[in-house]
Amino acid sequence: MKASIAIQIEPNQQDDREAIRIVDAVIDYIRSTGLHYYVGPCETSIEGDNLHQLIDILEHCMDVAAQAGSEKVSAYVKLSYRPNGAVLTIDEKVTKHHR
Repeated sequence: MKASIAIQIEPNQQDDREAIRIVDAVIDYIRSTGLHYYVGPCETSIEGDNLHQLIDILEHCMDVAAQAGSEKVSAYVKLSYRPNGAVLTIDEKVTKHHR
């Protein structure tokens, strides 16, 4: 993997259940990309070999949240990119903590 992105989508909703419904729609979209991902309590991490693909996924996540009913969407993002090598994978980072 040459790149990874961690995305936290925050829909501007007063009702927590409605916010979760919107975030679930975003996670369903991420699942549909076919890329390896990990859902954490505050963000979802995605791995890929193409930085532009991950940026496009971020943009689409914002659109999915808006289409699901959020009038305003905030995203907090972390990117890791190594064009001539590999970044640490999700499994390398967290597997030891989930045994």
